[in-house]
Amino acid sequence: MGRRVTARREQLGLSLEEVAARAGSAPGYVEYIEERQAAPGIGFMLRLADALETTVDTLTGSGTELPPGIGHAAYHPALTTLSAEECGELLSTHGIGRVALSTWDGPAVVPVNYVVADDEVAYRTAPGTAAAEAIGQEVAFEVDHIDDAMSRGWSVNVVGTARAVTGDDDVRRLDRHARTTPWAGGDRRLWVSITATRTTGRRIDIRP
Repeated sequence: MGRRVTARREQLGLSLEEVAARAGSAPGYVEYIEERQAAPGIGFMLRLADALETTVDTLTGSGTELPPGIGHAAYHPALTTLSAEECGELLSTHGIGRVALSTWDGPAVVPVNYVVADDEVAYRTAPGTAAAEAIGQEVAFEVDHIDDAMSRGWSVNVVGTARAVTGDDDVRRLDRHARTTPWAGGDRRLWVSITATRTTGRRIDIRP
């Protein structure tokens, strides 16, 4: 739970002091929650979830095996188209996205850890994998975020041609941008880069 609290706090850009003030607690106790195997009462958990703009189930991980988006739709949803600048801002960190491509076995969608470097979306894989079959073909790359608690979310779609990154300088540049190793594990040193020819995005929000 502590790791989930830390990740959500950092996602919102909040300090320990700011979260504590929102939850009506002491910064030291929020830090204790993040770093130790604590078991706070439901009253504090409700206040902490509210402070982090999420739910108790999300913080405790009780819904980790469920797909996102199982909550109820908002009463007054608003679907808007994102500008190129907004798409770039949402893409520009790192995370897990999905590559849609054609393989020898037919169409496939593969989740990958990705980074954005110099306007390119790049991910690491291994030769012979489905994700490596993207090289040389036009693919679609999609990343999204769903907020079940608030019934809102966004998605960004990038279309472009994938290429293998072979130059030593380019590989080192991408290695520097990478903030995590591939979650799938194994020896995944092949960088695949997608240069966008078309980027689109949409956001679902709640009308005032």
